[in-house]
Amino acid sequence: MESAFEIIAEPNRRAILSLLVSSEQSVGEIERQLHMAQPTVSKHLRVLREAGFVESMVDAQRRLYRLRPERFQEVDEWLAQFRRFWMAHVDALERHLNRMHPNRIDPDRMQPDSRDRSRANPSTPNSPTGPAKREPLTSNPSTSKKLTSSKKKGRKTTRPNRERNKGETK
Repeated sequence: MESAFEIIAEPNRRAILSLLVSSEQSVGEIERQLHMAQPTVSKHLRVLREAGFVESMVDAQRRLYRLRPERFQEVDEWLAQFRRFWMAHVDALERHLNRMHPNRIDPDRMQPDSRDRSRANPSTPNSPTGPAKREPLTSNPSTSKKLTSSKKKGRKTTRPNRERNKGETK
């Protein structure tokens, strides 16, 4: 029997597992969402079922598949060593950032420092007094004139410097 890692190494199986995380699905639903042929979906579901990652149940005329969490424990136990490794590094990075930027937002509290007004109010991205003014779409007078004149001639108006598709005319 293949290891859990060999089974989930296949991209289509991982995609199927990702779909099943949110809810149980029928073969047809998986087929439509992943744009795979029905025999391909069935083949991967059989491998996942035999390996213990999914289970199936009959609901009227369709077979529904759902995850079996037990099989993911092997993967989780193996990943635990890396979580401990990365958590130590992430904690060290956080301490370093706190020393470098003592006024930054604490992600655990999600409360901005009152002295940092630009972070406190997302509607004022560029200044503490209000939002930045937006430039008009066509600030160049020659471009505006060109667009206006093309409207008068009955042509479709386009934005200047727009890339054109093959075969499309000006």
